[in-house]
Amino acid sequence: MKYVDEFRDQRLARGLATAIAAEADPARQYRLMEFCGGHTHAIFRYGVQHLMPPNLRFIHGPGCPVCVLPMARIDQAIAMATQHQVTLCTYGDLMRVPASGRMSLLKTKAAGADIRMVYSTQDVLRIARAEPERQVVFLAIGFETTTPPTAVAIKTARAEGLTNLSFFCNHVLTPSALHTILATAGPEGVQLDGILGPSHVSTLIGSRPYAFVPREFGVPVVIAGFEPLDVMQSALMLVRQINEGRCEVENQYSRAVTEEGNPRALELMAEVFKIRPSFEWRGLGFLPESALALADAYADLDAERRFPVSLGESREVKGCECPAILRGVKQPTDCKLFGTVCTPDNPMGSCMVSSEGACAAYWGYGRFRDQQGARASA
Repeated sequence: MKYVDEFRDQRLARGLATAIAAEADPARQYRLMEFCGGHTHAIFRYGVQHLMPPNLRFIHGPGCPVCVLPMARIDQAIAMATQHQVTLCTYGDLMRVPASGRMSLLKTKAAGADIRMVYSTQDVLRIARAEPERQVVFLAIGFETTTPPTAVAIKTARAEGLTNLSFFCNHVLTPSALHTILATAGPEGVQLDGILGPSHVSTLIGSRPYAFVPREFGVPVVIAGFEPLDVMQSALMLVRQINEGRCEVENQYSRAVTEEGNPRALELMAEVFKIRPSFEWRGLGFLPESALALADAYADLDAERRFPVSLGESREVKGCECPAILRGVKQPTDCKLFGTVCTPDNPMGSCMVSSEGACAAYWGYGRFRDQQGARASA
């Protein structure tokens, strides 16, 4: 990527680390939640946490839509593929997320179901065009960032008359999740002093939707880019807000994010989708107005209506702490399964599967081993 080296410059990183250490008040704690898994992986990949003073701690949030998708929705997708013999298409990370009965989309595919990994919505359209005799279902997933490509695919399917293509919509909305995390903060929940706001999501929805955070909860927000210097500069901005008693939404990622976001994409989303009254998030429960469904004008392309299924009760893997990790209440190393029963080769929860999951970050970059070594030598 052109110009990316400037956002990974060691000299600038040392300067930011020095500034944070100088301005962080030793008498107080700075508990900063990064909402996106992309931030978590940047922190661990580049060792950002090790550059922070001991009283500044990053708390991992929901991470990514693969992490927060509840098991029941994966069970429903598997049932569509097996009970209706549809061709089910979805993105790669979702293939290995555990479902009920130790199943997954990948294991269901191995058992004979027609489940295919795709890289984009254009792949799904090509499959539907090439195989008109097959009913094709796209398991659509993502925060607001990936919603416009799904909307384009839906409009394309309608325009081309692709009657063999439908959409199982699992797109979720970040402000509602952030509201729930903050509303449940306290003695039994996570305690936060600042929020590193989502990057890519904010390029779409803008900075305005986060105004409720300082207004209702008294917590400052800084929308942060994904590079290590972005994260460090955003942490410094939050430290300054906390020290000065300010509480507002600031935009560190100004090279990509505006206040109003992307109006054309938002118009497209409003045309093709409607807000669900309630939707389940893994770890957060059923949240009001937190997800999207196909608008009534596109109801004939809705896979949930076209392919109803019968399901049993969905149960999380016993002992898996993914739900608590997604709320920021626990870290991966607090889970007894982490690194023993649960590894990338044998994931017990979505946080170990997703390329943006907190457990995958802890395992992939080995930072937890440094922590274990420090505790052992203490």
